[in-house]
Amino acid sequence: MIPGRPHGSAAGTNICPAYGMQPDEHPQKLAKLIESGLSALSRSLSTNVPPSQNINIMSSVRPATEGQLAQDLPGITAYITGHDKTSGDTIIRHTRPGKWQAVDNNGMAFNVPFTTSQFPVSMNNDADISTHDTRLASSKLGIVNPGGTVLRFVDFAPGFESMMHRTQSLDYGIVIAGSIELILDSGKRQVLQQGDCCVQRGTNHAWRNPSKDAWTRVAFILQDAKPIEMGDGSVLKEDLGRSAGKIPSSGND
Repeated sequence: MIPGRPHGSAAGTNICPAYGMQPDEHPQKLAKLIESGLSALSRSLSTNVPPSQNINIMSSVRPATEGQLAQDLPGITAYITGHDKTSGDTIIRHTRPGKWQAVDNNGMAFNVPFTTSQFPVSMNNDADISTHDTRLASSKLGIVNPGGTVLRFVDFAPGFESMMHRTQSLDYGIVIAGSIELILDSGKRQVLQQGDCCVQRGTNHAWRNPSKDAWTRVAFILQDAKPIEMGDGSVLKEDLGRSAGKIPSSGND
């Protein structure tokens, strides 16, 4: 039996020696082999490779963007859609690589891809984009945007614990990479893993990255909210803790 040739094949039959395929079968079978190999590679990456190594692979493909402190995390790009004024076709209006701002002695870094300043939002003539660009350029944006929303990515350095703080807002926090520990001023603690989310409803809290060597990334969507009134009639206001004066006041309380 000739190596690479199925048992019983004629000596003169033209068979691909590597896979035992007839010439007309080669493209189809080769495509299936490639698909099978890619599937196996994907399973290997998802099950056998530690998450930190997967992140390093991604960061090499999507390099860090301007001001990014977390070099082991992939860079972020915001894609803002719109309509062509002439044809009405849907388009990618802007492609914007992230710009990061270091906070609290490089313990955190903020990246704000978009904000809104009214509800409902007017997107006519790209008014919302212009308003966002003006607001960001003012350097007066606090944690919350009065009357609107903020989309903010926050990278937390290994072992870093943020200031205890409270904002007059309803926030959605989604863990993108790593894990983060939520600390309430009551002493209650909760660790959130990658993919977990927190609905933050005006409580006084801090965030801590429990890892000793890996950065954590969380996406926050913050919405302006009415003041929280306590049972004794007191009203809770924004409190930025040790970062007061370093981070602008939101000005919505």
